[in-house]
Amino acid sequence: MRVDTRYRYRIFAMLFFIALINYIDRGALSFAANAISAEFHFSKTELGVVLSYFGFGYLFGSLCGGFLADRLGTKKVWLLAGVLWSLLEIATAWAGELGVALFGGSAIMGFAVMRILFGFAEGPAYALMNKAIAHWAPDNERGMALGIGLLSTQVGALLTAPIAVGLLLLTNDWRLMFILLGVFSLIAMVIFARIFTDSPMQQPRASQAERELIMQGQQQSTAGPRLPWWRFFTSRTLVCNALGYFSFLYVTFTLVTWGPKYLQDSFHYDLHSLWYVAMIPWSGACITVLLGGKIADTLLKRSGNLRLARNLFAAVGLLCTGLCFMAIPWMASAAGIILLMTLGNALNALVNNVYWSVVIDVTPKSTVGTYSGMTLAIANLASILSPMLSGWLAEHFGYNAMFSATAAIAFGSMLAMTLLQPEKKLTATPPVSPDLAANMEAELRIR
Repeated sequence: MRVDTRYRYRIFAMLFFIALINYIDRGALSFAANAISAEFHFSKTELGVVLSYFGFGYLFGSLCGGFLADRLGTKKVWLLAGVLWSLLEIATAWAGELGVALFGGSAIMGFAVMRILFGFAEGPAYALMNKAIAHWAPDNERGMALGIGLLSTQVGALLTAPIAVGLLLLTNDWRLMFILLGVFSLIAMVIFARIFTDSPMQQPRASQAERELIMQGQQQSTAGPRLPWWRFFTSRTLVCNALGYFSFLYVTFTLVTWGPKYLQDSFHYDLHSLWYVAMIPWSGACITVLLGGKIADTLLKRSGNLRLARNLFAAVGLLCTGLCFMAIPWMASAAGIILLMTLGNALNALVNNVYWSVVIDVTPKSTVGTYSGMTLAIANLASILSPMLSGWLAEHFGYNAMFSATAAIAFGSMLAMTLLQPEKKLTATPPVSPDLAANMEAELRIR
């Protein structure tokens, strides 16, 4: 009788599904932006501020989520966060009224409170995903598993356009769109609760053969006690990796938050055409995010060189990303601009798996959740900066300045990724510098 050793792929698929919903829920506001701006009289700068409020909550949510997952378990935190963000998605329908009623007639304050809380609830998602993959994926499948999970970003952004615009056209009511999205998220969390467990050892439907396959495949993984949070900042690799990931999120949030409005303002696309035009910049990324995981696994397998599979791979991808966005201001046609946006976003997504792989490369499993959350929190400053800066640049200097700033961010992150040392593992005892070691040895000899 053949033994099923594939339950882990259900886990990877479930992680993709929940993260996909997470991304669609957060991106829906961008497609309701015109209707919300018209109703509450928001300028571009004010709209940029509204879109950036999500990032403030997301930053703290990512920190807390990874920390709590290491202590309470991944599943508990996933369920708590998922139910909370679903309820807040529903409540967004009345964010403006909340501000008017409770904050002196300020609709912006209502959206501020709602989006900060919503961002906090959604913040843990990708740190939790990395924690789950660290337990469920053998080392030689890590890039593939991360590729599947991280594909949710691109597919989520791709599907947000037809889903959000479809609901807007079907209901003719942006409030009802948020309510329906929130209800669907609650249903998804019920399904997740039935399938997911923190580790293969806790899942009775995972065969013993599969458990052994996973455990044996993780023999090279770093093991050790839980490290304190401050050790993150003693690792040049983790800090530079977080700065590299900043670029990925900056590009992503620029396109998610301002892409639809840019297309509407610059090329006069209405909702009937925006639903498919806004999908195009994400089409290539859906392929490259999976391809990137495969390339990283192949480079590591054939060369055995982590710097080749991490540093060089990421730096080349970010260089090409920056060049694409730098060229947009020089392109006159809508087709050419959309093509460059698509290519730049695809190259940006190609190296997405590297940032998460590096955390697993150098961190003990017991601390992967915390350090994944810290990586996301630092990089997540982009989700605050990107919408605000892009809105300000668009209002005062035009949309071309927005794309030039995006290119500059990509080049900066490229330099950060060249400084990684992914072969250096973090241990319970901080490394001692050669000078300090020599001084200690001399002191001992004197004694």
